[in-house]
Amino acid sequence: MHSIYHFFAHLAKNKHLFHSETSLSNFPFETDMLACQNNGIFPDLAIRVNPSNPLFSGGELIELKDSKSYTVSSFNSTIPAGTKEISKIIKGKNSIIKKQMEAVGDDIDLLPVREVFYLIRGRKKDNIKVVLIHGNFFETVKSNKLISQSFEQVLKERLDEKGINMESDVQDLLVDIFSEQENFSKVRNVDKASVKLRFRIMTEVKAEGNILNTQKYPDIKDNTINLIVPCHTERDQELAIKRLSSVDALDQFMSLKIKHHLNGYFLVFQQNL
Repeated sequence: MHSIYHFFAHLAKNKHLFHSETSLSNFPFETDMLACQNNGIFPDLAIRVNPSNPLFSGGELIELKDSKSYTVSSFNSTIPAGTKEISKIIKGKNSIIKKQMEAVGDDIDLLPVREVFYLIRGRKKDNIKVVLIHGNFFETVKSNKLISQSFEQVLKERLDEKGINMESDVQDLLVDIFSEQENFSKVRNVDKASVKLRFRIMTEVKAEGNILNTQKYPDIKDNTINLIVPCHTERDQELAIKRLSSVDALDQFMSLKIKHHLNGYFLVFQQNL
């Protein structure tokens, strides 16, 4: 069986290894559970799909975030989200991911939309926190809205500086053009230029979304390993507990709820490292 819960059980079984200085990318993940494994390409890991399993669909995408402090390291190029369309992940330069998934016999089209998780390790002096967290924790605003409103701020600032009044429909059009990351993140070739240009987005977590921040989220204690999933409804909680209880070695975890400062409640399964 393959799922983010089984993946977490494997992490818990080998939790002593998180004290090592070795990079998370070198952690001995259970490769039989993975559909792909990469370094520097999103996703770093992907769980295999489970065909026709009503409880565990599998297919989750995982990004590794290693930090030498209690600040979540920045997200480069890929904006954090709770789900992502697999068709957008496996195209273009990331076709290597498609090849890896096909090589292990994964049915890529079985799950067109994949849940996203982030495996985060933070350090503070001799203490560490390990968190496997659903991307919904960071996605309080959808990525297209986040991008468009950020560019809207830039546009308005520059127009105000130059004293220019632009028609609102023109402004809206420009903002809409920049609402999709794909519209500006492609490599651009300029005639007679000896270099090519590509814009990249770097996303940094605010204090309100920093799960490692002890003041904001005191229940995420030092030297613990945690699985954190959305708990916006009773159904969310029931399903998460049912999944946890169906996986060997996870019945020893303490469960608690935490409240995101912007995004409702999340369920935490926690154990000392």
